[in-house]
Amino acid sequence: MSKEETYINDLIDFLSIPSISTDAAYEAEVRKGAEWLASDLRNSGMENVEIMETNGHPVVYADWLHQPDKPVLLVYGHYDVQPADPVELWTSAPFHPEIRDGKLFARGATDDKGQVLIHVKAIASLMEEDGELPVNIKLCLEGEEEIASPSLVPFVKEHRDKLACDAVLISDTPMIDEETPAIVTGLRGALAFEMEVATAATDLHSGAYGGAVPNAAHHLVKVLDSFHDESGRVNVEGFYEGVPEVTDELREEMARIPFHEEALKGELGLTSLYGEEGYTPLEQIGLRPTLEFNGITSGYQGAGVKTVIPKVATAKVSCRLTGEQDPSHVFEKIREHVEATAPAGASVTLDKQIEAKAVTVDAGNEYIQKAGKAYEQFYKNRTLYPKEGVSIPIVEVFRNELGAEPVLMGFGLQSENMHAPDEHFHLSNFKRGIQTVKAYYKSFQED
Repeated sequence: MSKEETYINDLIDFLSIPSISTDAAYEAEVRKGAEWLASDLRNSGMENVEIMETNGHPVVYADWLHQPDKPVLLVYGHYDVQPADPVELWTSAPFHPEIRDGKLFARGATDDKGQVLIHVKAIASLMEEDGELPVNIKLCLEGEEEIASPSLVPFVKEHRDKLACDAVLISDTPMIDEETPAIVTGLRGALAFEMEVATAATDLHSGAYGGAVPNAAHHLVKVLDSFHDESGRVNVEGFYEGVPEVTDELREEMARIPFHEEALKGELGLTSLYGEEGYTPLEQIGLRPTLEFNGITSGYQGAGVKTVIPKVATAKVSCRLTGEQDPSHVFEKIREHVEATAPAGASVTLDKQIEAKAVTVDAGNEYIQKAGKAYEQFYKNRTLYPKEGVSIPIVEVFRNELGAEPVLMGFGLQSENMHAPDEHFHLSNFKRGIQTVKAYYKSFQED
């Protein structure tokens, strides 16, 4: 069996573990994922491999520090995955990986197990070939990224010295397409909360009470509708405080990123796109903040009809933030807006669950430029440096606590259904990713 085939088989084993961090029923499986990863790191030649306890799921740490004149790179990633629901929409079982058309289908394939294993196997390959690494490497691999890394923040603060590094290398972002690599230089911040609207003490018969009592579902819809105006702009006073102006220079930078609107609509099964007026789709995603509804629940959800007036309605809401927007300040402005717009007879409560500030990175720093050149040895097109709409909350923590710049060197594709049924990873990117990371590590030999 070739080295490549062995690495793919290892990835299949890793993906077979349902390390779902958000569901307590999978706690043992999350730990199993940590144990599998620790074992593979030891087999790859890493030293000081530890499964380190936190208040939640464990962190897997390892290092190799035998190049005294070279920088220290901290590789960050996560081994936890999203739930597989709705399972019935998967073509193959989410935790029984299957290869089809050069793609490996499984939950976590691209987010983030496949990308994590690129680094582990690059290390294994270099150790097998040379008996050493060309640069000092530490790994910090967590099991809670999909639930906003609540335990990793105190972990990083407690272990600053252990994690000290010159740059943080993260592979959890997409390329532009299969031949156009990308190093993300901007991430939006995040705010997520749950809103509950309550009215009566119990669900009520819609015939006996309909028309005379407040309906929690009606009131929830009214509040949600008030969050946006007709142009798609967020209609919350103070929401845009700290949002940077979209300058001509930024517009030119975004315009260099390949984008095909008709292809995207076809790929997503849409007849039209939607967004804030006055901005292109890429500007809306990379440069502008948002307020989105992620889930709405109220009343009877079973088969058939149950004619009730629901007493409670809930919505899960998330915001993507840009520039200097402060998530705590945004949350308070939303709270004030809700208090001002909530209909009579409704009690509305907000429960904040996630917050993170936006991150911007200088594309010209040496660690990013070396990564860009490493990509170009194995991909046809030059490396681009886009702003991304996603949020990786821990990036800001690493920068603040360790004083190290992030290098967001991804190998996934937007089309790989992360967080959705039939998530997959292109095996060509897994293979080329290993070669790219090896070249990146080796580039520090020249300094």
